[in-house]
Amino acid sequence: MSFESDQAATKEALRLGAPTWFGIGAWGLVVGIAMIKAGLSLPQAFGMTFIVFGGSAQLASLPLIGAHAPVWVIFATALAVNLRFVIFSAILAPHFSHLPWRSRAWLGFLTGDVAVGLFIQRFPDLKDMKGKLAFLKGLIFPNWAAWQIGSVIGILLGSQVPASWGLGVAGTLAILCVMLPLIINRAALAGVVVAGVVALLCFHFPYKLGLLLAVILGMATAMLLEEHMLKSKKIPDGSEQA
Repeated sequence: MSFESDQAATKEALRLGAPTWFGIGAWGLVVGIAMIKAGLSLPQAFGMTFIVFGGSAQLASLPLIGAHAPVWVIFATALAVNLRFVIFSAILAPHFSHLPWRSRAWLGFLTGDVAVGLFIQRFPDLKDMKGKLAFLKGLIFPNWAAWQIGSVIGILLGSQVPASWGLGVAGTLAILCVMLPLIINRAALAGVVVAGVVALLCFHFPYKLGLLLAVILGMATAMLLEEHMLKSKKIPDGSEQA
């Protein structure tokens, strides 16, 4: 599809992205509260939400920070959790390779899971279609704003929420709300199962390293099975081998 103008592309992006804003804000709220409950000060929490801008990485890092884990463990865990953004960047890069690197850098920083999914649905190939940049901006700016508004509210309310409310459970539910829609095939399901089993078996590893191992093995399982499934589709009965 193509757009007559950037304004039309922006309006379409806003229309498609609007249903996700509340969920993104709610997740940001949970992460904001979790940061305060993990012992971060207000400046530290605000710095984390504006600089990191990654809920899964933040939630994975908080228990490590609370346990006084080495900095390299915290960074390695956050990197492993957010490795999917390397794939997202590889998907989007050909569409915006003509832009200066500074523009691509801040666009990449603001682009999240939902924006990538909606963008690829609208622009599945590299044809020269008008409105690509405007469409992406129409997705990522409201997404970023919804997250930050929810996170800031959570940070400010964090000191007022009793610990008995079970924020750990709330954070887990927030992650599940994001994860479950992403289980779109057997490969993704297998990756989740492997990661869950490994995380349980390695629960007592020091510095929460079991979580890092679970993420790596889960991703490896999903990638290997996905590759196998693709090969099976290309050669369903061996008749096309040659």
